[in-house]
Amino acid sequence: MKVFKYITGIILITILIGCEEVIDIDLPTAPPRLVVEASINWDKDTSGNEQIIKLTTTTNYFSSTIPTVSGATIFITPTLNPAIIFNFVEGDELGIYECSNFIPIIDQSYTLTIIYNGETYTATEKLLKTPVIKRIEQNDEAGALGDATEVRFIYDDIENETNYYLQQIDDPYKVIPEFGILEDRFFQNNEMFGLYFSDEFVPGDVVTFTLNGVSQNYYNYMNILLAQTGTNSAGPFSTPTSTIRGNVVNQTNFDNFALGYFRLSERAKVSITIE
Repeated sequence: MKVFKYITGIILITILIGCEEVIDIDLPTAPPRLVVEASINWDKDTSGNEQIIKLTTTTNYFSSTIPTVSGATIFITPTLNPAIIFNFVEGDELGIYECSNFIPIIDQSYTLTIIYNGETYTATEKLLKTPVIKRIEQNDEAGALGDATEVRFIYDDIENETNYYLQQIDDPYKVIPEFGILEDRFFQNNEMFGLYFSDEFVPGDVVTFTLNGVSQNYYNYMNILLAQTGTNSAGPFSTPTSTIRGNVVNQTNFDNFALGYFRLSERAKVSITIE
């Protein structure tokens, strides 16, 4: 019996050691797709004339760099007046296209056109207004144990409309901002707020809140995107997530679709210094 246990132990140790070997997996690589980052943000109390659009492509799973896209032709036109053209020109940073004369108009629709590798991509969206953030409240006894700091950014819902909002929090202790989406279904014509709390904040920390009014289509897009990349994800052993298509359509070759979204809106931004 002791000999049997000894042999069994050796087998188990051998198996465990074997599990430490590095296995190279030859994953198939799909052809790269165009990725469009085209968020036109008109900061309140500014002209909104300076805007940027970023183009990249998808890459293989283990790549440590994201390929940029150079040599594309990009312009935006008001849908009802296509004779007006706002050109986006590639600057010193590859893949970043800049415009210095954009004219934002609330409730006007705009069409984005991208010409790349002989194919034409387009997207159309309306520039939406955004509420004013009217006050900020800080609570130092938040959380289940009362040891967290809570910050509320309060604004009034835009009246007599169905509204959707994109909220962003820049936390000084996080590399990537926190994003959230909100609809006014239960708050229509009433006060609304963005809520954030942390047990890491100390006096002097600066927290920034950004608010954008967005379309229902963009709300639905972000709802799926946040579910797949956030806490609702089932982890590495879940069913692979689906490819999320935005509103950028390849007019030349429909099957060679782009990723990303063309969005326009006013933007309200405020910061609070934790007390």
